[in-house]
Amino acid sequence: MKRAAIISKLGKPDLPAVVRLVAEWLHAHGYAVTVDSVAREFCRGCELVEREDLTEARPDFVIVLGGDGTLLSTARQVARAGIPILGVNLGSLGFLTEVRHDEIVHALAEVDAGRCELSQRPMLHCQVQRDGECVANYDALNEVVLNQSAVARITDFEVRVNGNFVANYKADGLIIATPTGSTAYSLAAGGPILAPDVPGFLITPVASHALTNRPLVVHDTAIIEVRLIVTRERAYLTVDGQEGIPLNEQDVVRCRKSDFKVKLFKLPGRSFFDVLRTKLKWGER
Repeated sequence: MKRAAIISKLGKPDLPAVVRLVAEWLHAHGYAVTVDSVAREFCRGCELVEREDLTEARPDFVIVLGGDGTLLSTARQVARAGIPILGVNLGSLGFLTEVRHDEIVHALAEVDAGRCELSQRPMLHCQVQRDGECVANYDALNEVVLNQSAVARITDFEVRVNGNFVANYKADGLIIATPTGSTAYSLAAGGPILAPDVPGFLITPVASHALTNRPLVVHDTAIIEVRLIVTRERAYLTVDGQEGIPLNEQDVVRCRKSDFKVKLFKLPGRSFFDVLRTKLKWGER
Protein backbone atom coordinates (compact mmCIF):
# COMPACT_ATOMS: atom_id res chain seq x y z
CA MET A 1 0.00 0.00 0.00
CA LYS A 2 1.16 3.51 -0.75
CA ARG A 3 2.02 5.55 2.34
CA ALA A 4 2.58 9.25 2.96
CA ALA A 5 3.38 11.22 6.11
CA ILE A 6 2.29 14.72 7.14
CA ILE A 7 4.51 16.90 9.35
CA SER A 8 3.06 20.21 10.51
CA LYS A 9 4.00 23.50 12.12
CA LEU A 10 1.97 24.35 15.22
CA GLY A 11 0.08 27.64 15.25
CA LYS A 12 -0.48 28.24 11.54
CA PRO A 13 -4.03 29.60 11.00
CA ASP A 14 -4.55 27.64 7.77
CA LEU A 15 -3.30 24.37 9.21
CA PRO A 16 -6.62 22.65 10.09
CA ALA A 17 -8.06 23.13 6.61
CA VAL A 18 -4.82 22.23 4.86
CA VAL A 19 -4.31 19.03 6.88
CA ARG A 20 -7.87 17.90 6.10
CA LEU A 21 -7.40 18.73 2.40
CA VAL A 22 -4.14 16.80 2.14
CA ALA A 23 -5.34 13.80 4.16
CA GLU A 24 -8.59 13.51 2.19
CA TRP A 25 -6.73 13.68 -1.12
CA LEU A 26 -4.23 11.05 -0.03
CA HIS A 27 -6.93 8.68 1.27
CA ALA A 28 -8.93 9.12 -1.94
CA HIS A 29 -5.87 8.13 -3.98
CA GLY A 30 -5.04 4.97 -2.07
CA TYR A 31 -2.53 6.19 0.51
CA ALA A 32 -2.25 5.19 4.12
CA VAL A 33 -1.53 8.40 6.02
CA THR A 34 0.65 8.91 9.07
CA VAL A 35 0.77 12.26 10.85
CA ASP A 36 2.66 13.92 13.68
CA SER A 37 0.99 14.98 16.93
CA VAL A 38 0.31 18.49 15.57
CA ALA A 39 -1.62 17.26 12.51
CA ARG A 40 -3.35 14.42 14.39
CA GLU A 41 -5.75 16.91 16.00
CA PHE A 42 -7.23 17.62 12.56
CA CYS A 43 -7.00 14.11 11.13
CA ARG A 44 -8.41 11.63 13.63
CA GLY A 45 -8.44 8.76 11.16
CA CYS A 46 -4.70 8.97 10.52
CA GLU A 47 -1.99 6.95 12.22
CA LEU A 48 0.12 8.88 14.73
CA VAL A 49 3.89 8.71 14.30
CA GLU A 50 6.20 10.99 16.26
CA ARG A 51 8.80 12.82 14.19
CA GLU A 52 11.74 10.92 15.68
CA ASP A 53 10.08 7.65 14.59
CA LEU A 54 9.14 8.87 11.13
CA THR A 55 11.56 6.70 9.17
CA GLU A 56 10.22 3.56 10.86
CA ALA A 57 6.82 4.21 9.25
CA ARG A 58 8.55 3.94 5.83
CA PRO A 59 6.48 6.58 3.98
CA ASP A 60 6.96 6.95 0.23
CA PHE A 61 7.28 10.68 0.83
CA VAL A 62 6.70 13.33 3.50
CA ILE A 63 4.54 16.44 3.17
CA VAL A 64 5.79 19.31 5.32
CA LEU A 65 3.15 21.93 6.14
CA GLY A 66 4.76 25.04 7.57
CA GLY A 67 7.92 26.97 6.81
CA ASP A 68 11.57 26.32 6.14
CA GLY A 69 12.28 25.67 9.83
CA THR A 70 9.82 22.77 9.89
CA LEU A 71 11.34 21.38 6.71
CA LEU A 72 14.89 21.67 8.07
CA SER A 73 14.09 19.64 11.19
CA THR A 74 12.24 17.04 9.10
CA ALA A 75 15.07 16.84 6.59
CA ARG A 76 17.58 15.90 9.26
CA GLN A 77 15.22 13.11 10.37
CA VAL A 78 14.63 11.53 6.94
CA ALA A 79 17.82 12.22 4.95
CA ARG A 80 19.52 9.00 6.07
CA ALA A 81 16.53 6.97 4.84
CA GLY A 82 16.40 8.81 1.50
CA ILE A 83 12.73 9.76 1.92
CA PRO A 84 11.73 12.66 -0.37
CA ILE A 85 9.95 15.77 0.94
CA LEU A 86 7.19 17.94 -0.52
CA GLY A 87 7.34 21.33 1.18
CA VAL A 88 4.14 23.41 1.42
CA ASN A 89 4.66 27.00 2.53
CA LEU A 90 2.35 28.14 5.31
CA GLY A 91 4.91 30.68 6.52
CA SER A 92 6.34 33.85 5.01
CA LEU A 93 9.50 33.53 2.89
CA GLY A 94 9.91 29.81 2.33
CA PHE A 95 12.84 29.10 -0.02
CA LEU A 96 12.53 25.36 0.68
CA THR A 97 8.76 25.06 1.19
CA GLU A 98 8.04 26.46 -2.23
CA VAL A 99 4.58 24.96 -2.91
CA ARG A 100 1.87 27.58 -2.35
CA HIS A 101 -1.46 26.94 -0.62
CA ASP A 102 -3.34 27.05 -3.94
CA GLU A 103 -0.93 24.54 -5.55
CA ILE A 104 -1.31 21.72 -3.03
CA VAL A 105 -3.70 19.48 -4.97
CA HIS A 106 -1.76 20.01 -8.21
CA ALA A 107 1.53 19.23 -6.45
CA LEU A 108 0.16 16.04 -4.88
CA ALA A 109 -1.14 14.89 -8.25
CA GLU A 110 2.24 15.53 -9.87
CA VAL A 111 4.06 13.58 -7.15
CA ASP A 112 1.59 10.69 -7.36
CA ALA A 113 1.97 10.54 -11.15
CA GLY A 114 5.77 10.56 -10.92
CA ARG A 115 6.10 13.84 -12.81
CA CYS A 116 7.96 15.80 -10.10
CA GLU A 117 11.71 16.05 -10.31
CA LEU A 118 13.84 15.49 -7.22
CA SER A 119 16.30 18.20 -6.25
CA GLN A 120 19.02 16.41 -4.29
CA ARG A 121 20.52 18.86 -1.81
CA PRO A 122 23.95 18.14 -0.28
CA MET A 123 24.29 18.31 3.49
CA LEU A 124 27.21 19.43 5.62
CA HIS A 125 28.66 17.02 8.18
CA CYS A 126 30.48 18.54 11.14
CA GLN A 127 32.32 17.15 14.14
CA VAL A 128 33.26 18.94 17.33
CA GLN A 129 36.73 17.83 18.40
CA ARG A 130 37.84 18.54 21.96
CA ASP A 131 41.27 17.52 23.23
CA GLY A 132 41.65 15.24 20.23
CA GLU A 133 38.32 13.45 20.70
CA CYS A 134 35.03 13.82 18.84
CA VAL A 135 32.39 14.96 21.35
CA ALA A 136 29.52 15.62 18.91
CA ASN A 137 28.63 15.31 15.24
CA TYR A 138 25.79 16.69 13.15
CA ASP A 139 24.45 16.86 9.61
CA ALA A 140 23.07 20.24 8.45
CA LEU A 141 21.04 21.13 5.39
CA ASN A 142 21.54 24.91 5.66
CA GLU A 143 24.53 25.75 7.83
CA VAL A 144 26.48 25.46 11.02
CA VAL A 145 27.22 28.66 12.95
CA LEU A 146 29.86 29.40 15.57
CA ASN A 147 29.11 32.41 17.77
CA GLN A 148 28.72 33.65 21.33
CA SER A 149 25.65 33.92 23.51
CA ALA A 150 26.34 37.60 24.17
CA VAL A 151 25.40 40.17 21.52
CA ALA A 152 28.21 42.05 19.71
CA ARG A 153 31.06 40.13 21.33
CA ILE A 154 34.03 39.44 19.07
CA THR A 155 35.39 35.89 18.87
CA ASP A 156 38.70 34.78 17.34
CA PHE A 157 38.49 31.91 14.85
CA GLU A 158 41.34 30.16 13.05
CA VAL A 159 40.21 28.73 9.71
CA ARG A 160 41.98 26.06 7.66
CA VAL A 161 40.90 24.42 4.39
CA ASN A 162 42.43 21.02 3.57
CA GLY A 163 45.03 21.72 6.23
CA ASN A 164 46.05 25.04 4.67
CA PHE A 165 45.86 28.08 6.92
CA VAL A 166 43.32 30.61 5.53
CA ALA A 167 42.99 33.37 8.12
CA ASN A 168 42.34 34.34 11.69
CA TYR A 169 38.88 35.91 11.77
CA LYS A 170 37.86 38.35 14.48
CA ALA A 171 34.08 38.43 14.13
CA ASP A 172 30.76 38.10 15.92
CA GLY A 173 30.41 34.67 14.36
CA LEU A 174 31.34 32.38 11.49
CA ILE A 175 28.96 30.53 9.16
CA ILE A 176 29.76 27.40 7.16
CA ALA A 177 26.90 27.03 4.68
CA THR A 178 25.76 24.68 1.93
CA PRO A 179 24.41 25.98 -1.40
CA THR A 180 20.91 25.47 0.06
CA GLY A 181 21.91 27.54 3.08
CA SER A 182 23.33 30.33 0.92
CA THR A 183 19.86 31.93 0.90
CA ALA A 184 19.55 31.79 4.70
CA TYR A 185 21.74 33.29 7.46
CA SER A 186 24.78 33.51 5.16
CA LEU A 187 22.83 35.74 2.76
CA ALA A 188 21.79 38.02 5.63
CA ALA A 189 25.48 38.26 6.63
CA GLY A 190 26.49 39.38 3.14
CA GLY A 191 27.33 36.05 1.52
CA PRO A 192 26.62 35.22 -2.15
CA ILE A 193 23.77 33.04 -3.42
CA LEU A 194 24.83 29.65 -4.78
CA ALA A 195 22.59 27.60 -7.05
CA PRO A 196 21.72 24.25 -5.40
CA ASP A 197 23.81 22.27 -7.90
CA VAL A 198 27.02 24.26 -7.35
CA PRO A 199 29.56 21.85 -5.75
CA GLY A 200 30.75 24.19 -3.04
CA PHE A 201 30.49 25.42 0.54
CA LEU A 202 30.52 28.95 1.93
CA ILE A 203 32.62 30.39 4.74
CA THR A 204 30.94 33.64 5.79
CA PRO A 205 32.09 35.83 8.71
CA VAL A 206 29.42 37.67 10.69
CA ALA A 207 30.33 41.33 11.32
CA SER A 208 34.05 40.78 10.82
CA HIS A 209 36.38 43.27 12.52
CA ALA A 210 38.51 43.39 9.34
CA LEU A 211 36.79 44.75 6.25
CA THR A 212 39.03 42.57 4.06
CA ASN A 213 37.60 39.34 5.55
CA ARG A 214 35.09 38.48 2.84
CA PRO A 215 32.88 35.42 2.28
CA LEU A 216 34.79 32.55 0.70
CA VAL A 217 33.52 29.75 -1.55
CA VAL A 218 35.41 26.43 -1.47
CA HIS A 219 34.85 23.16 -3.30
CA ASP A 220 32.55 20.67 -1.59
CA THR A 221 35.38 18.13 -1.43
CA ALA A 222 37.23 20.43 1.00
CA ILE A 223 37.75 19.77 4.69
CA ILE A 224 37.05 22.98 6.62
CA GLU A 225 38.44 23.28 10.13
CA VAL A 226 37.56 26.13 12.49
CA ARG A 227 39.42 26.44 15.78
CA LEU A 228 37.92 28.60 18.49
CA ILE A 229 40.93 30.61 19.64
CA VAL A 230 39.50 33.20 22.03
CA THR A 231 35.93 33.60 23.28
CA ARG A 232 34.97 36.18 25.88
CA GLU A 233 31.55 34.67 26.59
CA ARG A 234 30.08 31.17 26.28
CA ALA A 235 30.32 30.14 22.61
CA TYR A 236 28.05 27.73 20.75
CA LEU A 237 27.86 25.66 17.62
CA THR A 238 24.34 25.87 16.17
CA VAL A 239 23.05 23.53 13.44
CA ASP A 240 20.36 24.86 11.08
CA GLY A 241 19.42 27.31 13.84
CA GLN A 242 17.80 24.49 15.81
CA GLU A 243 20.26 22.33 17.73
CA GLY A 244 23.87 22.43 18.82
CA ILE A 245 26.43 22.30 21.60
CA PRO A 246 28.41 24.72 23.80
CA LEU A 247 32.02 25.22 22.70
CA ASN A 248 35.22 25.67 24.67
CA GLU A 249 38.34 27.56 23.68
CA GLN A 250 40.58 25.43 21.41
CA ASP A 251 37.66 23.27 20.26
CA VAL A 252 37.86 22.45 16.56
CA VAL A 253 34.76 22.22 14.35
CA ARG A 254 35.61 20.01 11.37
CA CYS A 255 33.25 20.22 8.38
CA ARG A 256 32.99 18.14 5.23
CA LYS A 257 30.37 17.04 2.75
CA SER A 258 27.87 14.69 4.36
CA ASP A 259 27.29 11.15 3.15
CA PHE A 260 23.57 12.00 2.89
CA LYS A 261 21.45 14.24 0.70
CA VAL A 262 18.00 15.72 1.20
CA LYS A 263 15.54 14.97 -1.60
CA LEU A 264 13.07 17.79 -2.33
CA PHE A 265 10.26 17.52 -4.84
CA LYS A 266 10.34 20.28 -7.45
CA LEU A 267 7.26 21.16 -9.49
CA PRO A 268 7.71 20.71 -13.25
CA GLY A 269 8.60 23.91 -15.07
CA ARG A 270 9.74 25.80 -11.96
CA SER A 271 13.44 26.63 -11.69
CA PHE A 272 15.55 27.77 -8.76
CA PHE A 273 15.68 31.20 -10.39
CA ASP A 274 11.88 31.36 -10.50
CA VAL A 275 11.89 30.79 -6.75
CA LEU A 276 14.58 33.44 -6.20
CA ARG A 277 12.72 35.96 -8.32
CA THR A 278 9.48 35.37 -6.41
CA LYS A 279 10.91 35.19 -2.88
CA LEU A 280 13.32 38.10 -3.26
CA LYS A 281 10.87 40.15 -5.34
CA TRP A 282 13.26 40.67 -8.24
CA GLY A 283 10.36 41.42 -10.56
CA GLU A 284 8.62 39.62 -13.42
CA ARG A 285 10.15 38.60 -16.72
